[in-house]
Amino acid sequence: MDTKPPLIWLNVMIFSLSFALAALVAPWYGWQFGYGWEHLFWLLACFSFCNLSITVGYHRLWSHKAFEAHWLVRLLCALGGAFALQNSALHWSSDHRVHHKFVDQNDKDPYSAKRGFWYSHIGWMLRHYNQATYADYTNCRDLQKDKIVMWQHKYYLPLAVTMNIGVPLLLGWWYQDIIGMVLVIGAVRLVLNHHTTFFINSLAHIWGKQPYTDKNTARDNGILAFFTFGEGYHNYHHIFENDYRNGIQWWHYDPTKWLIKACSWLGLAKKLRVAPAIKIEKARAEMRLKYAQAKLCHQHQRIFIHLQQEFDSFVEVLHDYYDLKKQLLESKANSAIQNYERSLLKTRYQQVKIRLQEQKQRWYQLTKQYAY
Repeated sequence: MDTKPPLIWLNVMIFSLSFALAALVAPWYGWQFGYGWEHLFWLLACFSFCNLSITVGYHRLWSHKAFEAHWLVRLLCALGGAFALQNSALHWSSDHRVHHKFVDQNDKDPYSAKRGFWYSHIGWMLRHYNQATYADYTNCRDLQKDKIVMWQHKYYLPLAVTMNIGVPLLLGWWYQDIIGMVLVIGAVRLVLNHHTTFFINSLAHIWGKQPYTDKNTARDNGILAFFTFGEGYHNYHHIFENDYRNGIQWWHYDPTKWLIKACSWLGLAKKLRVAPAIKIEKARAEMRLKYAQAKLCHQHQRIFIHLQQEFDSFVEVLHDYYDLKKQLLESKANSAIQNYERSLLKTRYQQVKIRLQEQKQRWYQLTKQYAY
């Protein structure tokens, strides 16, 4: 007997119809009548607008409160989220907060990766798996105070219809190719938006490395980061979820982070939250120790003990460094501290900084053959 919940026929039809138009009709139309540069330009522009509305607005702003945004940014993200056709920001954020709270728990995580790729990618939206908690927004009381969030939630359906039909029709009228624009900006763009976002729930929990934590299935993957506007650094995100960055290194491809930072320079975003550097370093060091110990399998006891000692030394110097850094910053703001005392503190800080660099280099060199 089939015990699966009933299908959500609206979702089934939207996903099926849009995919059929994008995969079959759009290529046929292009073969018969051709596409111009305007089709490619607006495909990339609308695709980027929609995905950034999800990553900047739905995800880092509303789900995780990683920063505060000007009403204009919130309005654009609300419109782009409706254009992306991924439910209202309130509903999306509620699901996502549950995901983080109960990650990988099959009975509670709405899109648990442990239930397989298909389920976490799209299957969880095709049936009433989460019907019991569908409209339970008790974990989003803060968002219910946001007028733009509630306006979008109340008028989500007309906004979604207007954006997904109105924008392609307007562009089609302007360029005198309504069918072509409806296929490219309507169907192809929507399928790309959907599945690149869905990759975060599926592939980002399957494919990649775990440099910060192995307490959940989330992984870091630079290739996925490229297709998901920076969301591919998912292992980091699941341990430091309130950080406005996902890719924390300057070379990490994270356009969402760059856009949020640019908005802060323009006065459109503020209170950007970042994880404490000491916690990030400690998490990475702990995982390197765990990988090294797992590979050694306790067979080389002397090396095993040496690794633990070096790790303890690294963490001890790490704490000394950040404690002195904090004291030095406080001393600069305290006029009661004499210059010679501040000078001694600065000297100690520089000495510990050198020790930390040496200890870090020794630790990473020691664990290089075991990491990841």
